[in-house]
Amino acid sequence: MNQLGNTRSAHRRDHLLHTPDTFVRAPLPSMRNATAIVHIGPAGGAAFTQYTAEFEAGGMLGPAAGQRFVYGLEGELEVGGSILRPGHYAYVPAGYDASVGAGGRARAAVIEKPYQALAGAPAPEFVTGRESAAEAKPFLGDPALVVRTLLPDSPAFDCAVNTMTFQPGATLPMVEIHVMEHGLLMLEGGGIYRLGDCWYPVSAGDFIWMGPYCPQWFGALGKTAAKYLIYKDWNRHPLGDPR
Repeated sequence: MNQLGNTRSAHRRDHLLHTPDTFVRAPLPSMRNATAIVHIGPAGGAAFTQYTAEFEAGGMLGPAAGQRFVYGLEGELEVGGSILRPGHYAYVPAGYDASVGAGGRARAAVIEKPYQALAGAPAPEFVTGRESAAEAKPFLGDPALVVRTLLPDSPAFDCAVNTMTFQPGATLPMVEIHVMEHGLLMLEGGGIYRLGDCWYPVSAGDFIWMGPYCPQWFGALGKTAAKYLIYKDWNRHPLGDPR
């Protein structure tokens, strides 16, 4: 129990660091035998919602508020008839009938957002996969920093979800500033994240939200690789559909 009011968590206009010592659990509507740690949503400044779902035996999520991405963290889940174990994922398009449930204790990262259609683009399809099976590509030619793309690179998808793995000492090659926002969950290892004009130590279990144009940079520290799951809005014009 924290009796001194100290935490690494911080919330600024353009970013959030949400650390496990500050997590609050509460069920979302229509959840059964499950609870949610809501990391970010519109109330915090984001255009999407990301939460960690924690399931007991027989646990179920309620209907998605738009499209939904589920990444297994612990235990075993069933999503639309597909089995998700840790490192497995599923993308459920808006309006697609795919329940999310667990036979035993399990945890998953869940990302939900309204779908932004694009004129001439097909509707996205239900997708499942395993993160370790996705091609590992060096980021900007750096073999110490690899990216795995989890969703198809297609105009049908208005978002991207990737993993990025940094060998000890690897860093992003530049401070990034861009129109896309991010939701980031630290999966392994740790390091230092620059968000805006602040520098934060981060480790596995931490969540970060980066708003549009938030200056951002990461460097991995320690003796093991650092890895995170990262969401961004993608494939859409900032002004919306030009129709």
